[in-house]
Amino acid sequence: MLDLIESNPTRAGIPCDADAILAALALPSSLLYQPLPFGLPGAREAVARELAAYGPPVDASRVILTASTSEAYAFLFKLLCDPDDEVLVPSPSYPLFEHLARLESVRVVPYRLAYDGAWHVDLPSVRARVSQRTRAIVTVNPNNPTGSYLKRHELAAIADLGLPIVSDEVFGAYAMRADGSRAVSALEAGDRAPLVFALGGLSKLAGLPQMKVAWIAMDGQPGPMTDALARLEVIADAFLSVGTPVQHALPALLASRGVAERAIRGRVMSNLAAIASVVEGSAVSLLDVEGGWYAVLRLPGTREEEAWALAFLEEDGVHVHPGHFFDFEDGAYAVVSLLTAEATTLEGVRRIVRRVARDA
Repeated sequence: MLDLIESNPTRAGIPCDADAILAALALPSSLLYQPLPFGLPGAREAVARELAAYGPPVDASRVILTASTSEAYAFLFKLLCDPDDEVLVPSPSYPLFEHLARLESVRVVPYRLAYDGAWHVDLPSVRARVSQRTRAIVTVNPNNPTGSYLKRHELAAIADLGLPIVSDEVFGAYAMRADGSRAVSALEAGDRAPLVFALGGLSKLAGLPQMKVAWIAMDGQPGPMTDALARLEVIADAFLSVGTPVQHALPALLASRGVAERAIRGRVMSNLAAIASVVEGSAVSLLDVEGGWYAVLRLPGTREEEAWALAFLEEDGVHVHPGHFFDFEDGAYAVVSLLTAEATTLEGVRRIVRRVARDA
């Protein structure tokens, strides 16, 4: 079985600076519990420095630590919404939005990402879906799984809606553009939107999902920000979910991430080039991707998407995600991880291309 959906860096053979990581977790200060709602100052300052290296400066007082980006979403849905309120989310995109929203009694309303050789936000569909119950708009930048960037004019148009923006930027470090440019952070819209929340974490940035620390960085208009910070403090204080050892370790973990980050970037770029080479001239096409660590393959419409996925699995021993897992709206798609070992990716995509050539 060739597993083309492996996206856990700790199982995908991604190296890390193990000595530095383990040393950071052995600090004597970890034995003292300091229940600070937003997290320890040193950890928050380290996140603020990291964010400022690639985007607008963020004061550490506007950084909130959480155990995961999923928990960050939960905090923000609690903050912004009452039961039966609505949040706009991109489609296709991250498949857990509906589950996370339902747990907070919030409804998700999808807006469309369109593809015409490159991905873009269908801005008319965004505007059409705003209602009296809309409380925020979510962006994923780079998107999971399309790998598309939110463009500056799209960010400006979204900010002009007057809604809080929740921007998932966990894949921001992994650029695939020829010029290496990263996606613009939604924090750049802090002077236009009432509130902007940018989400990140160690899971993707450092390839350390087991450390369970993520963050929310906030910007926006002074009045709404002051109010939101006060209410977020109440929410965060009710959970105090981030472990003390990983908070003390966070500056060192961020500083040591280079080994894993370089390995991930190399793996992703190698796999993307291999896939492009294998599918060239075939009935399988590779959709444009700008960042992240997933790729989307478009398959012929001669079979239903689920039938293709099952054929790859049962007849060729290749495991892929069908596109409907991510709410692709039409056609037949397969989503594969670019974190899989290169040899596995190469052979798996070759089998997909052969199967399509036989059955299309």
